[in-house]
Amino acid sequence: MSEMTSYLGWKIDYAQPAGEPALHAPDSVQWRIFKNQVALGIGGVAAVLMEFADARIRSGVWDHSTYKADPVGRAKRTGIAALVGCYGPESAARRVIQGVTHMHAKVKGETPKGEAYRALDTELLDWVAATAGYGFLTAYQRFVAPVSETDQARFYVDGAMVARLYGAQECPHSSADFLRMMDARADRFEPHPIVAEFLAIIQSGQAAPGIPKFLHRALARASVSILPPLIRQKLELGKAYDLSTADWLALKAAGTFAEVKLDPQSPPCQASLRLGLPRDFLYRSAATQARLMQQAGLTEHKNAVAA
Repeated sequence: MSEMTSYLGWKIDYAQPAGEPALHAPDSVQWRIFKNQVALGIGGVAAVLMEFADARIRSGVWDHSTYKADPVGRAKRTGIAALVGCYGPESAARRVIQGVTHMHAKVKGETPKGEAYRALDTELLDWVAATAGYGFLTAYQRFVAPVSETDQARFYVDGAMVARLYGAQECPHSSADFLRMMDARADRFEPHPIVAEFLAIIQSGQAAPGIPKFLHRALARASVSILPPLIRQKLELGKAYDLSTADWLALKAAGTFAEVKLDPQSPPCQASLRLGLPRDFLYRSAATQARLMQQAGLTEHKNAVAA
């Protein structure tokens, strides 16, 4: 029996309908990275910090979302959207993306300094999509396992295809591209008390209850540690957020464990079943994965939105 989840009132079944592709292929780098909850947690917080460096995004998120009042629910909804976009049936993923876009269409206002913003401004969508990709990839490399240059390029190219469904246009094709994008926006970056407030929520454990508090503190510092130095400096996140050796060891151990821990009801396992693959597909060797994909008629790496 498959386990369904809900998003904006829609029921999402990762195991059905049988055979329906996801936006990302099973041999994509996204499928490998997104199955690791530690990398997603660290990378996701880092992405928010990079977004909050821009006053327009910071105001849009803080003034129009439920993060302050309901950090648990907001974090869960954000995580579900990311997982559906990676593992969900293509029809469900497109429905969720459309729902997110409709919500964003209502988000507009002014920063405290009086600058107007709209959540659907292409410049803002570009930065949000770019920070997510850079955050997830960097977190995985730092706390889980290295990613080859070839696979890094695949990750960015495939990510750009999905980002464009959200309305992004300028998408980095490498970490170097991301850093160039960052440099072009650097004059907009600034510190703000909301950044410290957001990190305090993360460190408190409100967004993910049930996990030891020291790991929440370590995760917050780990997220700061993977920020490009320019952004960390602009946000004025000093030594109080330095990652200790104990933090690194704890998170590295957690990331390694998450890489091999199989949850049969998790989105990657259920999505594998949907495509005619064994539920532990992502936990097999690369050679075995290639053979299993061939047997299931999934012989080529293909992003479903490439066409």
